[in-house]
Amino acid sequence: MSIHVENITKSYGSQKALDAVSFEIKKGEIVGFLGPNGAGKSTLMKILTTYLSASEGTATVNGFSVSEAQKKVQKSIGYLPEHNPLYLEMYVKEYLAFNAEIYGIPKTKIEELIQQTGLTPEAHKKIGQLSKGYRQRVGLATALLHDPEVLILDEPTTGLDPNQLIEIRELIKSVGKSKTVLLSTHIMQEVEAICDRVIIINKGEIVLDKNLKELTDDKQQIVEVEFDYRVETVALEKLPKISKVENPVGFVYHLYFSTQEDMRSKVFDFAHDNGLKILQLHQKNRTLEKLFVELTK
Repeated sequence: MSIHVENITKSYGSQKALDAVSFEIKKGEIVGFLGPNGAGKSTLMKILTTYLSASEGTATVNGFSVSEAQKKVQKSIGYLPEHNPLYLEMYVKEYLAFNAEIYGIPKTKIEELIQQTGLTPEAHKKIGQLSKGYRQRVGLATALLHDPEVLILDEPTTGLDPNQLIEIRELIKSVGKSKTVLLSTHIMQEVEAICDRVIIINKGEIVLDKNLKELTDDKQQIVEVEFDYRVETVALEKLPKISKVENPVGFVYHLYFSTQEDMRSKVFDFAHDNGLKILQLHQKNRTLEKLFVELTK
């Protein structure tokens, strides 16, 4: 198991940033770690990278305890924090050489990483001259220098324009083919495009831990319909394969069906048979973003 977290709690006085958090990540998984601001994402990542100590519980990375084998954990992790710490006055190659010396890595690996992370066009520049996207690439190259088995990335695409975002996303996917990646982000499309699995944390507790394929294969279907007249809920509950009826406002109804079959034709038939007019009718299936809002609001 690449990462094992068991009942990790972190308290600041009476305030719990993390409350008995537990999960495991297998080797080779790319896991999206989601949560609103203040949910505890960065705190947990700092514990896994040994920057912070937990108040209670245990955690291991590549079999090494984060509390008892910190140096071994640090050697096996590549970490890109939310605020990427770079020496802006240094040249790209100079900065990577500086970090390679710290890790005891042959400097011959630098050229390979520059190519892998797409830094070649900007490698001759000072870091302070680079765009945000290229600075993130420098951060990723630094995190990969010592060929770690686990990558922990905290908001790696914050502040990037759409083109930069796509480039960094593809880079992370490429790297994730041979490493375990724990990725924190606020961008749902990022998780859907990159990750195998999603963990959602809210107020220091895990509220969802699922494989993304399970979420996309969810057989529940939601149809939103607006009639020209109020309809009794009990009448709608007689529709085939219906599991729940909601009436959020006016003559609008949310109909939950336990099937992936498009049930809009059944709703249309219901309206016709009961002399109703349909003002709007569309599917309203839950996306990851909607699920996130439901679990964290």
